[in-house]
Formats: sequence, structure tokens, C-alpha cells
Amino acid sequence: MKKTAFIYDDIFLKHEMPEFHPESSERLVSIVDALKSSDIWNSLVHLSPEKSSISDIEAIHTDSYVSRLQQMTRGYLDPDTFMSEYTLEAALYAAGAIITAIRNTVSGDIERAFCAVRPPGHHAEDSRAMGFCIFNNVAVGARFAQKQGYKKVFIVDFDVHHGNGTQHSFYNDDTVFYFSSHQYPHYPGTGAASETGSGKGKGFTYNVPLSYGAGDKEMHETYNVTLHKLVKSFSPDIMLVSSGFDIHKKDPLAGFAVTDDGIRDIVRGILSAKKDIPVIFTLEGGYSLEALASSVKITMQELLSYE
Repeated sequence: MKKTAFIYDDIFLKHEMPEFHPESSERLVSIVDALKSSDIWNSLVHLSPEKSSISDIEAIHTDSYVSRLQQMTRGYLDPDTFMSEYTLEAALYAAGAIITAIRNTVSGDIERAFCAVRPPGHHAEDSRAMGFCIFNNVAVGARFAQKQGYKKVFIVDFDVHHGNGTQHSFYNDDTVFYFSSHQYPHYPGTGAASETGSGKGKGFTYNVPLSYGAGDKEMHETYNVTLHKLVKSFSPDIMLVSSGFDIHKKDPLAGFAVTDDGIRDIVRGILSAKKDIPVIFTLEGGYSLEALASSVKITMQELLSYE
């Protein structure tokens, strides 16, 4: 059994969104309840996230953007993204969760982790919030990982929406590989197969745009064939995973048809791409409470048991 952490704190419930907004605190409540009632809860290493430093955030985001957030207490940052009294605090801990996971892989206390956080991150650009996201948690984590000695970072993003912010963070970088599968065309409009990086980062971005209705078959090819070839070529020191469970067939915000078995197959595909390196998952989308809870439980089972 792999030493696997579940990283969570009630601070994430204090990030309040307007009534009926799909990115609600109930998402995390459903995850925690499902895990607590399962037989794997006591097998997990339970960690509280640290609060990320401003310097860690500014490895990805501009100081003017961070300053603007520090001066704001409530209101819309974009048409989908709302800031309330505790949003900044929650966002700093959301980025800090992946930092905590990385620290614990360096020390050898854990081998894998799942960060149950909100707000999510992969749409956040260097100078603006977007698509429910404040700070780009996985991008902040990638730069922190490099500071800890993980020179080559492979980011996997299986959210149904393309992670525009993450892609843009490393588009000119040959030390961070960004791999994404997503519904296309769909929000936010980026993620065409032709987007492969630029400058020294050319060839280190790989997008798999999939049509409405894509399901388990397409995901199997993507995560057990295509991903494996790229990971073998890049040979990363650590893998970070933007985990968007809005790919599930029950999700109300998109049009994929992935089943519970498909979720399990994706996670196994990621874990088998390169063994014996740390793998850290962080939560992005997923808006059917039932499907989200089931998907995270499946993910945790695989993180614990898949060798």
C-alpha cells in the first residue's frame, strides 16, 4: 500500500459563492462524507495544508494582481468568479495544499497525495482570475517542486475544460510538460491540438481535444497510450495532476460520458505512466455531488493500492 495523503481543511468551506453557483462548499462536504464512510479513511495520511507564501504565489502571478486581491473583500473578479471575505485566505491555502504535499514527498513521509481544495486553479492566468479560479494551484506547485529539487515536472489535466492558465504559465518552458485532455470546442476556447508551446517550450505542451460525448474508450487511449509515450520521453521527476471530475457522465456543466470505471482507468493510466515518482492530485472541477464523491473515492482507492 502506498503512503497516500488526503489534504484538506475547513478553511475551504469559507470561500462563499453566490446562491446556486455550481462551485459550492457542498462539493468538499460530499467528498469528505464519502471518504469518512468508506473503509479507506483510516488508511490515509491526513494532513492540513500550509498557507502558501506570497513569494510562492508570485512565482506564477504578478504582484499587481496579488495586491489587487489583497485590497478587495467582495465582488466578481470575472463573470463566473466571485470573491467573498475568506476567499483570499482559502486560495492561499489551496495553493499551499500542493506545497504541503510536495514537502512531504521530499521528506519521504508520503508517496502520493490528493488535495481536496477550493477555489480551483487551472483557469487562473498570471494577472487575472477566471472560471472559478483565483490562483493557479498546480502551477504554483510546479514552481515550488522545482525549488525542492524536482527539476522536471509533468502536469496532467483531465478536467473537461482546458487549463488555459496552466498552459500559459509554462508555454515557453522546457522543464514543465503540460498535458491536457478536454472537451473542444468548449469553455474557455483554448486547447487546440496545434497549441504545442513556443520557443524553448515548443513540444512541451500537448493537448488532446475531444468531442462532445467522448467517454471511456477515448480516455483509455489518451491515458494508457498517448500519455505513456510522452511521459517516457520526458522522464519527469514528479507528476502533478489537475483533477477535474466534470468529465463524469452525470456532470451538469459539460458533455463527456466517462463512467466510474473510466475514472478508475484514467487514474491507473496516470499512476502507471512512470512508477516510483511522487504523484500529487489536486481538485479542479466536478459539479455533480454524487459523481464527484464517487470519483474521488475511486481515485483515493487507486492512489492507495495501485502499485
